[in-house]
Amino acid sequence: MTLLLLAVSAALLGLGTSVGAAGLDAALWHDPSLVLDLRLPRSLAAWGCGALLGLAGAIAQGLFRNPLADPYLLGASAGASLGVALALVLAGSGAGALLAGSGWGLNLAAFVGAWGALGLTVLLSRGVSHTPRLLLAGVIVGVVLAAATQGLTLLDPSTLRPMQQFMLGSTSLLGWSQVALSLPLLAVALALALVGSRTLDALGLGEATARSLGLPLDGSRALLLALLALCSGAAVAQCGLVAFVGLVAPHTVRALGVSRYRWLLPLSALSGGGLLLAADIVARWVWAPIELPVGLPTALLGGTYLLTRLPRGGLR
Repeated sequence: MTLLLLAVSAALLGLGTSVGAAGLDAALWHDPSLVLDLRLPRSLAAWGCGALLGLAGAIAQGLFRNPLADPYLLGASAGASLGVALALVLAGSGAGALLAGSGWGLNLAAFVGAWGALGLTVLLSRGVSHTPRLLLAGVIVGVVLAAATQGLTLLDPSTLRPMQQFMLGSTSLLGWSQVALSLPLLAVALALALVGSRTLDALGLGEATARSLGLPLDGSRALLLALLALCSGAAVAQCGLVAFVGLVAPHTVRALGVSRYRWLLPLSALSGGGLLLAADIVARWVWAPIELPVGLPTALLGGTYLLTRLPRGGLR
């Protein structure tokens, strides 16, 4: 299973370095600098962001015992959007230049916004021990912050276009700096998540059973929530709001018979990386030289997959 997902990721990485503005070509042979400076880092960073979303999705579904949980459940997406909107409004007439530049200003704003939303959710729920209250607080925070974002974009119409690009997701600005951030972060987050894998397995048996096993539930929940915010915030900060990857990736792994979180967590990361990289290739290739927002193919592919699984009871 692991080897299969690694092979798929390697094949997609090779394909990603062969797809440019004019579609499929062989730039590796006539212009290797184009591959090394643009296509390879973009493909690696897209894979890394997808892996972060896949890992975050597996954590969310195990933590809340809900197959429809995704990385944005606790208001992280709304917080990231508000952070980006605030950055664009404060940039004033330089909003477009900010988006077209290195993107680090927006990355930081989105990351801080995602973490701020999670902190507000935990504060409203008075801790992490009561799961239903935590979910309700996340819904409330998401609605309020989304309304604030809409208000800001109405006050400053110049932010509408860059906000639309952020909301639909984009991998066009990914480069070596994002590779250097996402891949080490993924390794650290995965190692820490595996520490909490026993807690996720126990929670699947019910709260009472998990407590009877003597596991430190509150401490493990706090760690897993922090990792959920870290992974989703980092991914959103780098490529915007990419739909369905965090939701679908764990289901593709479960469909192959994997249920223990010791294996589900790393395999979900591999699956998420492959999904986002495949979507990035489709976004560059299907309508070349026009590049689609990466969130469009992820929504179409993810939604189609879930619709085919739903009648057969495949969401569990």
